[in-house]
Amino acid sequence: MSHREVLTALSGLLMGMLVAILSSTVVSTSLPRIVSDLNGSQTSYTWVITATLLATTVSTPLWGKFSDLTNRKVLLQVALVLFVLASVAAGFSQDTATLITFRVFQGLGAGGLTALVQVVMSDIISPRERGRYMGYLGAVMSVGTIGGPLLGGVLTDTIGWRWNFFVGVPVGIAALIVIQRTLHLPAKPKKKVVVDYWGAGLIAGGVSLLLIWVSLGGKQFEWASATSWLMGLGAAVLLALAVVVEFRSKEPIIPLTLFKNRTFTFAVIASLSVGVAMFGTSVFLGQYMQLARGQSPTMAGILTLPMVLGLLISSMVAGALISKYGKWKPYMIVGSILLAAGLFLMSTIEYDTNFAVVSVFMAMMGLGIGMVMQNLVLVVQNSVDVSVVGAASSSVAFFRSLGGTIGVSVMGAVLGTKVSGYITDGLTDAGVDPSALGSGESTTSIPDLSTVPGPIRTIIESAYGQGVADVFLIAAPLAIITIVFVCLLPNVELGTKSGIQRAAAAGPQGGAAPVDGASASPATKGAAATAGLAPAVSSAPADAQPRTGTVDTIIATGAAEVAGHPVSDDELSESPVFSSLVEEKDVAADR
Repeated sequence: MSHREVLTALSGLLMGMLVAILSSTVVSTSLPRIVSDLNGSQTSYTWVITATLLATTVSTPLWGKFSDLTNRKVLLQVALVLFVLASVAAGFSQDTATLITFRVFQGLGAGGLTALVQVVMSDIISPRERGRYMGYLGAVMSVGTIGGPLLGGVLTDTIGWRWNFFVGVPVGIAALIVIQRTLHLPAKPKKKVVVDYWGAGLIAGGVSLLLIWVSLGGKQFEWASATSWLMGLGAAVLLALAVVVEFRSKEPIIPLTLFKNRTFTFAVIASLSVGVAMFGTSVFLGQYMQLARGQSPTMAGILTLPMVLGLLISSMVAGALISKYGKWKPYMIVGSILLAAGLFLMSTIEYDTNFAVVSVFMAMMGLGIGMVMQNLVLVVQNSVDVSVVGAASSSVAFFRSLGGTIGVSVMGAVLGTKVSGYITDGLTDAGVDPSALGSGESTTSIPDLSTVPGPIRTIIESAYGQGVADVFLIAAPLAIITIVFVCLLPNVELGTKSGIQRAAAAGPQGGAAPVDGASASPATKGAAATAGLAPAVSSAPADAQPRTGTVDTIIATGAAEVAGHPVSDDELSESPVFSSLVEEKDVAADR
């Protein structure tokens, strides 16, 4: 595909990703008014957010695995249709139960879009060229995550909160039309599809129970209660059973053999903390702007623009440089350092910190996330076999969302405890009875600070300023983990073939390139056997000379043929398919 053709097809994918991200962020500033209009309770307030995050997180690896088994374009369109229909239904909700139900279906559609957009990009763009296009995707995800609350506040203040759900519908329909007309993927070879139902059910159940536990703990039940213990133990048992089932399944939802790949494992660990930073900042920066700085929901979104601009600039510039020079690791190391520095600096803010200073800190975080987030997916796609690229890509997104959801829940609990303590201490020092604050202690809705006397309002704002700073201080050490594991990522050269080209080279059986049966050397045939392939019958002349050379050369050449692309030394040593050949090369030489 030419650059123009790629951009045309990519426009539909990016529109789909934008509406997916907006679905989970656009209601954050509007939620108090939505729940109030629908006569909902505090439990409803929590579940409107939790339902979508839960459905998105749980369904992401399922969509990714299905994309390895069946038609990706059809799956992408199914996810878009599901999302659009659920959005329309949610916008017409007359009670919170209906709203929560359709938010679950929104989350399922969003999970499909989150997983499949990145997989389809790997089909049509080579890793070397994918850097700049990943920059576009990272920019869209960043705008959706940070800009969603701003859009939601503006819509709620002008034409009504129901447009929080309707606003993405035209974009989703347009994305569906563009994808149908411009995205052309080759048909997958027909084969019997084996669905790991047990694995899917256990993963969904275990992760759901885990996220419900951390989301509602300390709010709907005490952490030390019997309910809490049962939920935590139940989640652990279900996830342990999922691991056992995945080891035995022919087509596991999350292939555990992926964790033998150092690039995949290190990227997953790094993604956990990136998820905390990405999701946490959108939640807690909004609270800081509204509760510590006294801004309206709309202004709170506007004041986070420095972070949005940082994300936009870094994701696009770093992506373009990666495509131009083929070097990805320096940008990711710099990005992870900027993210850690930004989080540490944000832990020093107070309610009256100069906004120009806060803007610099937010921009640093944005620059860091933009350099790291999507490039983690890029290096994983570059290092795994084309037959499992869907499962690998969606797994990175899954763990990023999982880390973000758990991190936000834990940090939210910490924020509530800290703020309550700071307010109590401040009022006591001022000689005021803390009970005079009334509902102002709530950290799940925005207090009406305009009705609070000046001195008490200053105490409340100071408490939220310090509390949000403490939350960023908790997130900062996680960013150190990101630095460590980004530095440990094997510096594998980016490939120059798209997923479609690699699959074509791999032949109908997938996973490795067909091997010339007539002229293949013993090492090549051994590599094919190790990969689970039969050497293909060749049309080469009968007198073709077999390859000769050192065992190292023969193995590397055979690995390149089987993989369908040039294989670096690092990739060769990490590959479960070829590592045994490398380890036994001395024995092979003796033979």
